[in-house]
Amino acid sequence: MSYKPDEKDWMAYLYGEMDDADREKFDQYILLHPGARLELEKYQNLRRLMSRAEDKEVIAPPIFIGDDPSGRARGLQRYFRNTPHFRMITTVAASLLLIILVGKLTGTRLTVADHEFRLSFGGIPDAAPVGQKLDASSLSPEEVQEMINASLERNNNVVQASLEKTEKKLDASIRNNLALSSGKIDQLVREASSASQQQIRQFVDGIRTENMEQLEDYFQLTSTEQKKYIENLLVDFLKYQQQQRNNDLQLVQTRMNSLEQNTDLFKHETEQILSILVGSPVNGETKN
Repeated sequence: MSYKPDEKDWMAYLYGEMDDADREKFDQYILLHPGARLELEKYQNLRRLMSRAEDKEVIAPPIFIGDDPSGRARGLQRYFRNTPHFRMITTVAASLLLIILVGKLTGTRLTVADHEFRLSFGGIPDAAPVGQKLDASSLSPEEVQEMINASLERNNNVVQASLEKTEKKLDASIRNNLALSSGKIDQLVREASSASQQQIRQFVDGIRTENMEQLEDYFQLTSTEQKKYIENLLVDFLKYQQQQRNNDLQLVQTRMNSLEQNTDLFKHETEQILSILVGSPVNGETKN
């Protein structure tokens, strides 16, 4: 049996979209091939599992800053680390922390007094320059720590807001892509199903037309060959009758000639016998 179904035939058979003739042919193929029965059972089990599965909304995974032993958020962390906003925020925060650390190590002092901003390094000078007063409102380490904490909190809030916004955008993009992909797949399946049915009809119509043409050619060729055969048979029969007639005429002529020769021979012998009978007494008397 040369019939072998493809994936479209399997899908059409599973979802009941085959016509009766193709379904009967498919059933015969399954009966003749044990491997096809096993493959059909696999497809049916897969269809049952897919029918039991429910559609669930895809939720973006949470973001973990730091080491993640399970490795589930590494890809998403890498994505947010590569964004321009996150890089800019981390650069500003790192620069601020570096400046504060350098100032702590070098004894940097910031003073604001009498509408004057002063930045100094090292210890407190013994005497202030002329025309200037000592700055009595320098920042304490607690105030600097509070400024650092406030800056870090602001940076964390900005990063968290940016991450939430990006997460919402990713969620919306994933949903849109899923909806578009599902619609495209449904459309492709419908187009493939309609195209396959139309191709099958065209194929069957083409086979039917070819069969009719072959039958007509066969009948026409058969009638022509039968006509030639009968004509040749009649010609051969006439030749045979003519040859038989000639042979019979030759045989009759031969027998007539033979009969004539036999008659002449018999006549000649009879005449000889009569002549011997008539002349034998006269000779005897002459002898005496």
